[in-house]
Amino acid sequence: MSFVTTNDGTEIYYKDWGSGAPIVFSHGWPLSADDWDTQMMFFLNRGYRVIAHDRRGHGRSSQTTDGHDMDHYADDLATLTAHLDLKNAVHVGHSTGGGEVVRYLARHGESRVAKAVLISAVPPLMVKTVANPGGLPKEVFDGFQAQVAAHRSEFYRDLAAGPFYGFNRPGVKASEAIIENWWRQGMMGGAKAHYDGIVAFSQTDFTDDLKKITVPVLVMHGDDDQIVPYADAGPLSAKLLKNATLKTYKGFPHGMPTTQADTINADLLEFISSNRPTSSDASE
Repeated sequence: MSFVTTNDGTEIYYKDWGSGAPIVFSHGWPLSADDWDTQMMFFLNRGYRVIAHDRRGHGRSSQTTDGHDMDHYADDLATLTAHLDLKNAVHVGHSTGGGEVVRYLARHGESRVAKAVLISAVPPLMVKTVANPGGLPKEVFDGFQAQVAAHRSEFYRDLAAGPFYGFNRPGVKASEAIIENWWRQGMMGGAKAHYDGIVAFSQTDFTDDLKKITVPVLVMHGDDDQIVPYADAGPLSAKLLKNATLKTYKGFPHGMPTTQADTINADLLEFISSNRPTSSDASE
């Protein structure tokens, strides 16, 4: 198993496969690098080098008491990219991982980065405020924290079996294997990290971060996302970015990299391998 140690002594687990152009994957809450296995195999088999890490407190990384905020997440990612001496990397972030990628680019610069992709990502800001009236009420996230503290195993099972993959929608057949894998990943991590992580992904305002980013960014979001609602996320991020393509997926859920992997992988490949100028909007 491969680990890199951060300045505060946290051990960050990572996978590093292949030897081609690097693609770095940042996972969602409360999962692990394993959530990217389908994408990593897809790109590995097409000659890319694929890298994914377990966020601090998640998966196989150290279960630290503190540091569960976007600045630490970004700094940990910077430690990993420096350790591997990555150049011209493409960073792909799903959900909370999208926030991690945005904060990393804004905080540590773009010298090692060629492009970025935000999938069902939490920026610009999830929580409802005066300046963000379309966000979700803080009470929603307070409820998440209460459930993590009291009975996270049941809570995780319900999330995976319901809104995360859209398995609660009429006519959608649930996959028990996908549900169990989501639950497995969640329970590998630490309750404290997941508890604090809810504040990190819901209350961090990425508005200024997004404005700083100049590399091409593909923003991918399903319009039936029940975790990070579409209207207050993807379109707003695309408007704040200097060089963005917004790709909207009709009826796709939050966990679309898993349930709609064929479509997502094909679109990722097109963006990553293309040198064409980006457009402003596209839809599925």
